Amino acid sequence: MNITLNGEKKEVPNNVTILGLLEFLKIQTQRVAVELNLEIVKKDKYGTTTIQEDDSLEVVSFMAGGSMERATPGRGVN
Repeated sequence: MNITLNGEKKEVPNNVTILGLLEFLKIQTQRVAVELNLEIVKKDKYGTTTIQEDDSLEVVSFMAGGSMERATPGRGVN
């Protein structure tokens, strides 16, 4: 299925949850925030919130010092 992830088109598995997507992309969940279709998703909902075709997600990671950056799939953001 196709989604927009951090402004770029991405093909991901069907019927995947946010948690499943983060695992698929090898992004650790401890210090990330996820926005799904302009709504922030609480961490306790990552495992139950299913991503749909054409959804738009922004995934950002928090770094020491309080700055943020977009999480890069496969980089294993901590």
